[in-house]
Amino acid sequence: MTSPTRRNFLQATSTAAASLSLASYVHHAGAADAKKPLSVALIGCGGRGSYLAGVFQSNPGVSLSWVCDVDTGRLKRGQKLAREKVKTSDDIRKVLADDTLDAVIVATPDHWHSPAAILACEAGKHVYVEKPCSHNVREGRLLVEAARRNKRVVQHGTQVRSTTMMIDAVKLLRDGIIGDVKVCKAWNIQRRGNIGKGKPGSPPTTLDYDNWVGPAEFIPYQANRTPSGWHWWYHFGTGDMGNDGVHDIDYARWGLGVDKHPSMVSASGGKFFFDDDQQFPDTQQVAFQYPGSGATGDQKLLMYEQRLWSTNYPHNVDSGAEFYGTKGQMFLSRRGKIAVYGERNRRIDVKVVPEAQNAEKHVRNFLHCVRTGQVPNGDIELGHLTTSLCHLGNVATRLGRSFRFDPDTERVLGDAEADNLMSRPYRNHWGRPKGA
Repeated sequence: MTSPTRRNFLQATSTAAASLSLASYVHHAGAADAKKPLSVALIGCGGRGSYLAGVFQSNPGVSLSWVCDVDTGRLKRGQKLAREKVKTSDDIRKVLADDTLDAVIVATPDHWHSPAAILACEAGKHVYVEKPCSHNVREGRLLVEAARRNKRVVQHGTQVRSTTMMIDAVKLLRDGIIGDVKVCKAWNIQRRGNIGKGKPGSPPTTLDYDNWVGPAEFIPYQANRTPSGWHWWYHFGTGDMGNDGVHDIDYARWGLGVDKHPSMVSASGGKFFFDDDQQFPDTQQVAFQYPGSGATGDQKLLMYEQRLWSTNYPHNVDSGAEFYGTKGQMFLSRRGKIAVYGERNRRIDVKVVPEAQNAEKHVRNFLHCVRTGQVPNGDIELGHLTTSLCHLGNVATRLGRSFRFDPDTERVLGDAEADNLMSRPYRNHWGRPKGA
């Protein structure tokens, strides 16, 4: 997997070193002064970034000091988000060079998530990175290593981790309310839009398209790829499995109680509905097998279902998960729903207060950890394990076959084509004249 293009990326984000232990991270993370106001920068001023800017500023002692975007229109909108005087730039390097900056919010397109977050860690900044934390498995691991190496707090934007209902529900699973949890099925079912069919053209004058593409290999501008259609292209996005399904996969993996990668991935699906330029599937069925110790009774299975053309859902909710244990079943949804059943579908009443996923709590947890050096609820190692499932599922669907995966080396076994998709080529876009 090593290549000159990959070396360019590694040089731009510093050479990866061995990950520090979690214990070392807990006690030695570079915490900010608990009484000092926190200076925060927003990288990416789109819809999600704008929302997060407001959430961060609603917390006492937090100042939005920088906004950064390669689109001048969005940069101006980002400037208006700040409640105090704010600095602006279209170059993340200028932002990260500010020694007074404590943390950054990374709310860029997916292909920039890991590179921007790694650069921030190397610059000594704490990071709140939107989901999914990476564009591929390899760069997700590089981000974990950068966080540990630089002793930075990095929170992944799967806010279910800070939602009280989810915390309480997972505790019930751990306490054995439905016995030994063996299998989980998560779903993401909704009706998405058609992005049409486009052709390469000239980017708008407001957009520095070369820097928007950034470390990815350059491809021509196309209107249905940016500013929002990038989700559905292999080059920039991670499909809806990485865009929205990642939330449900996260609490599915959490509740199932697996803390490593799977060893076997299988999938089927494709474009069953949309006749447009989207490259990612609108229909998916993915299964991840966890061997545990390998002994009979120690295996677990996580399944993911996606339909992006439907308004009919299990349990009348578009996002959810069912956990199957040896003594019952739990239904859980980030929309604020829970139901527990014992054997023979006997309803079990639980004292869990329904609550939808809560970004406000997640941001507060991040800020608390920045000030104290504690490990955040959505620590980047957890984010990497969850996000990797999205990458693995997408690769299996894309290739139309199953493959074995080594949880320790994070490599596909016996399938060079699939293994090659665990990373990607990179370019040093800052190493040449602008627009060249």
